[in-house]
This record gives sequence, C-alpha cells and structure tokens, in this order.
Amino acid sequence: MNTKLRKTEVDQLFNAIMKLEDLDECYNFFEDICTVNEIQSLSQRFEVARMLRDNKTYVEIASKTGASTATISRVNRSLNYGNDAIDLAIERIK
Repeated sequence: MNTKLRKTEVDQLFNAIMKLEDLDECYNFFEDICTVNEIQSLSQRFEVARMLRDNKTYVEIASKTGASTATISRVNRSLNYGNDAIDLAIERIK
C-alpha cells in the first residue's frame, strides 16, 4: 500500500465510492467528480490490464484501446509489481 496516498480525504473518497449501489449511481458520481477524459483514461487503463492478463500483445492492445505503449508498459508494471488489486477486481467481475 502506498503510504503517501493514505490520507483522511482519500479514505473519505474511497468510502463514498464503496457506498454507491449501482451502475447508474457510479456514472452519476464519476461524471460529477471527474472530467470525461479522466474517466476514459481510467477505463482505458483497466481495459489494458484485462487485455494484458489475456496475454494480448502490446500491438493488439494499442490497436483496440488507443493506449500508448508507455501507458501499456505502466499498467504492465503495476500488474507485475503492484498490490494485486487490479487482478482482484478483474477476477471479481468475471
């Protein structure tokens, strides 16, 4: 866990997100708190992670998602050296 990230304000944000009850509430919350580009960037990174876990190549991923190879590499690094939270989320939505 990144101790630089852990703050009361971040805890409050994450607790609020965990209280959202359905997809419509999530859309409404994130549209209110984020820009469209921020939401698209997060969703792109998550799709990159899913595709990496499905053993897709960087070329396939870049072609489908529009992500740069730098973004794909960063996501790959997170998958390999991070907290395994992305894998947990991918597994839970299957």
